[in-house]
Amino acid sequence: MPNMSPNKTPMPEQDPKIRSRNFDEVSTGYTEEMALNEAARCLNCKNPQCVTGCPVNIQIPDFISQIVKGDYEGAYKVITKSSSLPAVCGRVCPQETQCESKCVRGIKTESVGIGRLERFVADYHMNNYTGKIEKPESNGHKVAVIGAGPSGLTCAGSLAKKGYSVTVFEAFHTAGGVLMYGIPEFRLPKAIVQKEIETLKELGVEILTDMVMGKVMSIDELFDDGYEAVFVGTGAGLPNFMNMEGEGLIGVYSANEFLTRINLMKAYKDEYDTPIIRPKNVAVVGGGNVAMDAARSALRLGAENVYIVYRRSEEEMPARNEEIHHAKEEGVQLRLLNNPVRVVGDENGMVTGLECVEMELGEPDASGRRRPVAKEGSNFTLDVDAVIIAIGNAPNPLIRSTTPGLEANKKGCIVVDEATMKTTKEGVYAGGDAVTGAATVIKAMGAGRQAAESIDEYIMNK
Repeated sequence: MPNMSPNKTPMPEQDPKIRSRNFDEVSTGYTEEMALNEAARCLNCKNPQCVTGCPVNIQIPDFISQIVKGDYEGAYKVITKSSSLPAVCGRVCPQETQCESKCVRGIKTESVGIGRLERFVADYHMNNYTGKIEKPESNGHKVAVIGAGPSGLTCAGSLAKKGYSVTVFEAFHTAGGVLMYGIPEFRLPKAIVQKEIETLKELGVEILTDMVMGKVMSIDELFDDGYEAVFVGTGAGLPNFMNMEGEGLIGVYSANEFLTRINLMKAYKDEYDTPIIRPKNVAVVGGGNVAMDAARSALRLGAENVYIVYRRSEEEMPARNEEIHHAKEEGVQLRLLNNPVRVVGDENGMVTGLECVEMELGEPDASGRRRPVAKEGSNFTLDVDAVIIAIGNAPNPLIRSTTPGLEANKKGCIVVDEATMKTTKEGVYAGGDAVTGAATVIKAMGAGRQAAESIDEYIMNK
């Protein structure tokens, strides 16, 4: 019998006062009993709209049906037909605006907890499966992937399953891209990311690190080496700034740098000597998920006061509702309808404050959100010793500047045919943040999967 409870089975979490001072995972995951209870809420619709909301097209009712039967490995097999990173997606995908937003249970009550169930299945597999992954038979064709982030890893995994010899070239010393350097440990444990990557290696994917493509080798040289197609999934790692006075002061970070020092370089661990300021009072500029990650990380480094400075209201914040909720629970203070105009410093060049102006919402702009307008004479200064700028990133120009025939738009994003992910250069495909600018992990994965299908068709037709 279906479970007709109007509410999702609650996700167990650390107490906010405890978790705000450690980097352990906030949500601790469903037990088997909880997963069975939540899976029974699925109505197994004949026309499942939830699938249409998933960028990688996971057959959601099918995997949930396997959970109901107690066949968790069967559920894992259903998910991994479409997704190369289920344990990641179950944790960081914005399900509430994608698959769960289409769930019919959500019309009058809460939707089925699809993301929570995906996480349960992936974690169950990681903790219990002891078999070996069968490497597909080679089809004799070689493909290069530039960037070991979500889009690159997904493209590589999808092609490896079809028998391609795939080599991934990663600029950092560790594969994973934004999953490793951007998303904090308390949202996405790094051991889980590396476990997912090990699974891809077992499929036959080769990953070469410390390979800054465009410097050590060009795309044209990859073709000369026998690769028949190239996928570019280099992400958006170039931080944007506000170009306001004082951004060069000591104590001003881009969110990219701040999070990379913490996540990839382990600045929060005493045994690592990664340099980072441990501020007492922090202002984080921005209202997206990255701003929430930076603010919550600052708390865990020992900050006493952490402010999110955002020029619109909470309704307009692009961050996930869950991330805003968790941040507020942990003590992050939202300074809404405030906009920074100047970073204040002392004679030694150290940050001492952030001058802001109060805003009010006017008419909607092109994005549909009401445009913030400054209130004259409302300037004030927040007393802080660090400022973190989290207003988005742009793609790094290295690949496009070293690849003749590869076109980009005025924002620096690689131009592709959206139906195929094909670029303006023959045999080269691209996806993820390198094409869209900073977006979600699952959208990047969807682009990687789509590109893999197009690359397969391109090579087979050749």
